[in-house]
Amino acid sequence: MTKVVADISVSIDGFVTGPDPDLEHGLGRGGEGLHTWAFSPDPIDREVLVAATDATGAVVMGRRLFDVVDGPNGWTDEVGYGAGLAARPPVLVVTRRPPHTVRLADRVTFVVDGVRSAVETAAVMAGDRDVVVMGGAEIIRGALEAGVLDELRLHLSPVLLGGGTPLFADGTTPRTLRQIHVRASGTATHLTYRVD
Repeated sequence: MTKVVADISVSIDGFVTGPDPDLEHGLGRGGEGLHTWAFSPDPIDREVLVAATDATGAVVMGRRLFDVVDGPNGWTDEVGYGAGLAARPPVLVVTRRPPHTVRLADRVTFVVDGVRSAVETAAVMAGDRDVVVMGGAEIIRGALEAGVLDELRLHLSPVLLGGGTPLFADGTTPRTLRQIHVRASGTATHLTYRVD
């Protein structure tokens, strides 16, 4: 059965980017430390990354994140979701207006009617594999508010960014999540919560 999982790296002070993210510096100033775990040789980090990517049938992201990963400093054959895998998962991008040109056109579908629609379409594409809502923060918040998430996976990185894009913002509906898994490595604490 398809599971819908929000999966994102976050700083100890709750940010998913550092200050001033833009197309050239998608993670903002100092934000690279958020993803140290994803490039780490630590066996726990490797296992977490491989298990997540191997289980993924489709990816949902927002337009701001897509503009970064589709940009000149974005995903390549060596770096990006599914890099190194024989079959890379399709990517659905939630946007009001699709861009005129796209570098990663062979694996991207634009969805103009919201995150719920993107997740529903991704679930069909994923078959019995996971749908991963990878961000940014606004898309993850939207998926949580829409009630389409089964799990929230946070990779808590030991960095304090002091500003940037917060994962959760004022006005987020209060809720209690059920912690179902924790793994700690030298570069991150990998937390999985069930969303009820």
